Amino acid sequence: MKQSDDFSHFEFHQMTISFYKTLVDQTEVHQGIFSYFQNNRFDRLEEIKQALPIDDITLTSDVDTVKEKMMQGYLLLQHATNQQVLLIPAKLSKARDIAPPEIEYSVIGPKEAFVEDMDININLIRKRLPLPQLQVKELTVGKLTKTKVAIIYIDGIVNPDNVETVTQRISDIEFDQIIDSSFIAQMISDNSNSPFPQLIDTERPDRVASVLSEGKVAVICDGSPHALTGPTTLVEFFSAYEDYFLPWHIATIFRIIRLFAILFSVLITPLYVAVLTYHYQIIPMDLLGTIISSRRDIPFPPILEALILELTIELLREAGARLPMKIGQTIGIVGGIVIGTAAVEAGLTSNVLLILVALSALASFTTPIYRIGNTIRLIRFPFIILAQLWGLIGVLLAFLFCLSHLLKLTSIGRPYTEPFYPPRLQDLKDSFIRAPFSSQTKRPILTRTSDTNRMNASRVKAKQGKRK
Repeated sequence: MKQSDDFSHFEFHQMTISFYKTLVDQTEVHQGIFSYFQNNRFDRLEEIKQALPIDDITLTSDVDTVKEKMMQGYLLLQHATNQQVLLIPAKLSKARDIAPPEIEYSVIGPKEAFVEDMDININLIRKRLPLPQLQVKELTVGKLTKTKVAIIYIDGIVNPDNVETVTQRISDIEFDQIIDSSFIAQMISDNSNSPFPQLIDTERPDRVASVLSEGKVAVICDGSPHALTGPTTLVEFFSAYEDYFLPWHIATIFRIIRLFAILFSVLITPLYVAVLTYHYQIIPMDLLGTIISSRRDIPFPPILEALILELTIELLREAGARLPMKIGQTIGIVGGIVIGTAAVEAGLTSNVLLILVALSALASFTTPIYRIGNTIRLIRFPFIILAQLWGLIGVLLAFLFCLSHLLKLTSIGRPYTEPFYPPRLQDLKDSFIRAPFSSQTKRPILTRTSDTNRMNASRVKAKQGKRK
């Protein structure tokens, strides 16, 4: 350890003190611990442990424990007359301030998002669920990073099988670095080869508190501003948490709009390729003339025309995401207008397809969860290729293949396409529709909770009768 320049090692009153100055809070070390030693003389480490008003002081002679604790920001104290050492916590904790959500921003509702400090994130959850039944189970993952991971659930509501499954999968991770919760999401998913995410990745503590109340399990990784929740279903990726802050009929309309937007985003370009290549007879005569005139000078078949525009949109999207925010917005707007107009004027693509691709890209942004948006961007290309090969039959085959894949998927062992398959009418009340809270008296069947009741319906009716 002395080979590192940030390692401090010196003697003080027959004691040797060692620590990494980049890991410990030096203000606390000098003003708190050192000043305490100056005013008091100790002959044994046991006396120091009992006298210091600090929790989690460890007295040990194990070398591995010493290494582990010192790399976590502990102060090593050795006495000339003692074979053991004393490890005193003095961790330097630096975290950014709590800010509004950036990815899952909502106009209505709380404006707090997770940060990179795990203790602060757990505090944000406990503030919303002040229950002794809220349990936190900590694990350490990563051979090099030694990352702390917390598994959070409500005892008495959660199904123990779900907790055991998540705990076992995280414990089985054998990887040298776990930098973010995204690493864990990929490693504990039921099918890591699927493009569909099988765990919700959220930055909102209110959303995590809500799903914990439903009997789900949350995973928080130290150093990550996102939490993972599961088991989840496909329909949950199209549900914004802001839906619960709106009247149920308005929230239902917004969810249905998102569903149609996603179907439009995936299918409109493949349908354009299929219809113009094989099935132009189904186009109305009034529209057919417009399409013919727009494609009159286009030298490429519809498949190349569609791929050029789709790849251009993806390039603009990636460039906008990687550049600084203000520059990225400018690139996205100006680049889209300039390239689109130039492509039409140069005769490389038709203005009809340009409008369809632009609307398709716009519709893909309606997904509240960012990761499912990436999936929609990816699966659009197999649809386009099969549409070129077999027309509408190819689009249908791609849809059936995608549907069969979804039917086989599971999330922490639970069906991914629930409540549609297997059909569960109770869970349909909070799927593509959001029923009123008064009708959601039971927790989701998906989670197999120990306590299935959300509210006592008879007691609610009795209270309403007294008011009348």
